[in-house]
Amino acid sequence: MAEKKAAAKTAPRLKELYNKELKAKLMKDLGLKNINQVPELKKVIVSCGVGKKREDKKFTETVELTLSKITGQATTSRLAKKSIATFKIRKGMGAPVGYLTTLRNDKMYEFVDRLINIALPHVRDFHGVSKTAFDQQGNYNLGLKEQTVFPEITFEDAAVLHGLEMTFVIKNGSKEGSTKLLEYFGMPFEKGDK
Repeated sequence: MAEKKAAAKTAPRLKELYNKELKAKLMKDLGLKNINQVPELKKVIVSCGVGKKREDKKFTETVELTLSKITGQATTSRLAKKSIATFKIRKGMGAPVGYLTTLRNDKMYEFVDRLINIALPHVRDFHGVSKTAFDQQGNYNLGLKEQTVFPEITFEDAAVLHGLEMTFVIKNGSKEGSTKLLEYFGMPFEKGDK
């Protein structure tokens, strides 16, 4: 019984790799003097906006269901923060304008591992992800046009196609440091980007 509990509590592969090898490697490559300055993945926010289809119950239910299947966590709905007359949206309106979930710790590392090694290679005409999608704090943004690249999505879930956005929040990040961290995780960046 104790062996089963010990086996069930093994850390995700990427987390172990980061703690055992990548921290020291990043510290050396970036020329940092303190281990606490090393870039570290803190959370991944996976979200999807419903846009004009916010009144379509089937579409919003599918988005909510697929997002929770992909992340393995319940989603939260988001209401409009401000009124936009052209889109017929009012602040705090009843129908959600999007869904999101925030992944941390083990679930975050497992999701990133699945994204890099299983989902991204299934993207049609894939040439790598852009290196220009970093913000000033070193956080990385990635969008997918279809949710069907994830193995958790069944044929029935794929009947309604939608995209999703992911934000990788990186502590102590900079463009250079965050790029190195994600490269060491195996993120397939485009060769031509600088």
